[in-house]
Amino acid sequence: MTLSAHRRVLTAVAGVAAAALVLTACAGGDGDAAASSTSSSGDPVAEGESFGDIAVQLSWIKNEEFAGEFFALENGYFTEAGLGEVTLTAGPSTGAAELISGTTDVALSDAVSIGSVVASEGAPLKIIGTTFQKNPFTVLSLADGGDIATPEDLIGKKIGVQDSNTALFQALLAANGIDPGEVEVVPVQYDPAPLVSGEVDGFIAYLTNEAITVAADGHEVTNLAFADNGLPFVAESFAVTDEMIESDREKLKAFLVAEIRGWTDAVNDPAEGARLAYEIYGADLDLNPENSIAGATEQAENLVVSEETVENGLFTISEDLQAATIESLAGAGIVLEASDLFDLSLLDEVYEENPELVDYAG
Repeated sequence: MTLSAHRRVLTAVAGVAAAALVLTACAGGDGDAAASSTSSSGDPVAEGESFGDIAVQLSWIKNEEFAGEFFALENGYFTEAGLGEVTLTAGPSTGAAELISGTTDVALSDAVSIGSVVASEGAPLKIIGTTFQKNPFTVLSLADGGDIATPEDLIGKKIGVQDSNTALFQALLAANGIDPGEVEVVPVQYDPAPLVSGEVDGFIAYLTNEAITVAADGHEVTNLAFADNGLPFVAESFAVTDEMIESDREKLKAFLVAEIRGWTDAVNDPAEGARLAYEIYGADLDLNPENSIAGATEQAENLVVSEETVENGLFTISEDLQAATIESLAGAGIVLEASDLFDLSLLDEVYEENPELVDYAG
C-alpha cells in the first residue's frame, strides 16, 4: 500500500457498533508504532509536574495531518502547559476502543466513529473540540473519466469504496436521495490505483491526501466533497471519556491550550508543519515533501479555519455545525442529541481564561 493510501477506519451504523472498535484499515509506515514526545534533538519535550503524562491516539500515520501536535512538541507548548510526557501513538484507529479500555487519554477521531458507539452502545465518550471544521472526505474522480461533480453524477457509476467506509458512503447516498441500487460499489483497498487505471469511476478519498497525490501525478481531478453535499460532520476531533472530563478537567484544559498554540503555528506556517512531518516525526514514512506541503496548506486554509474559528477560536464548534453533524449522523442511522456527543464547556473555559488564544491569525 502506498503512503497516499489514506483512510480512516469509519464505523458501521447503529446495530453494528462493535465494528467501530475493530481496526479494519491497513496500516501505512509506522501505523502500529507509539512515539513518545521527544524533540528533534531527541530530548524529552515534556517534563512538567502539574498534570502528569498524557497519551494521545492519532487517527492515522504521523504525516502533516498532525502538524499542530508536532509544533506543540517541538516548541514546548505541552511542557509550558504543565503536562508531562506526551505520547502520540500512530494509527490508523478510530480511538474508540483505546478510550473505552483506558489505554489512551485523548483520541483524534471523527463524529461518525465516536457517535456510533455512543448511540448504540452507550459508550461514555464526548467530543470536546475539533481540529477540522469541515470533514475532508470526497468522491475523487478523473476529469477525463467519471468526472463526478454532483451527487447525481454518481448514478450509473462504479465507485471504489473501502469496507470501512461503506456506511459513510451509504449515508452520502441517503443524504442526497440516491437509491443504492443506482450505483455500483466496487470493493477496493486504500491505494487509488483502480481509479487511475479506469477500473472505477470514483474513489472514496481525502481532499488532503489522495486528491493531491493523484493530481500531482499529472491527472486533472474532480472532487465531490462530502461536507458540501449533505454530510458536514466534524473530523479530527478530540474525543475523551466522561470520566476524564470529570476527574482530569484541568489536565484536559492544559492539553487544549497547548494544542491551540500548536495549531496556531500550523495554520500560520503550513510548510514548516509539513517539514516537521517529513523530516522528523514521519521521517521513516518516506513522505513526499511537495505533497505534504500541499496537504498541510489545504487543511490550514480550508479545513481547520472557518468563520466560527475567526470569531471564537480554533477547535470551537458552532451550534449550527453541531446540528449539521447530528443530522449527518442520522443519515447513517446514528441517532443522537448534540448533548450526547459534544461537551464544549472545557474549551469555553480555556478561552475565558486565555482570551488571547482566540486571535490565532494575529
